[in-house]
Amino acid sequence: MLSNITMGLTLRLTFNDKDYNYQIINSKQIDQGATEFSLTLNGETVHLIKSDKNIWVQKNGGSLDPELIQALGRSVSLRLRL
Repeated sequence: MLSNITMGLTLRLTFNDKDYNYQIINSKQIDQGATEFSLTLNGETVHLIKSDKNIWVQKNGGSLDPELIQALGRSVSLRLRL
């Protein structure tokens, strides 16, 4: 039920004193076993996957700060109880 609430809502993350707005794309397909999901960050689609080391990374080695990606992954994990 929580995923229905977050779907379509703009969520906010503060990282290194900067605010980022994001939306989870199709959160209905994300469950506790999810190791991959997509979100829209400031208008750009970002794909995150959980690595073998159990940390969130940008799929295909994107250009965003790896620490920001990890923070986004943790934020989504907490919101959707992954």
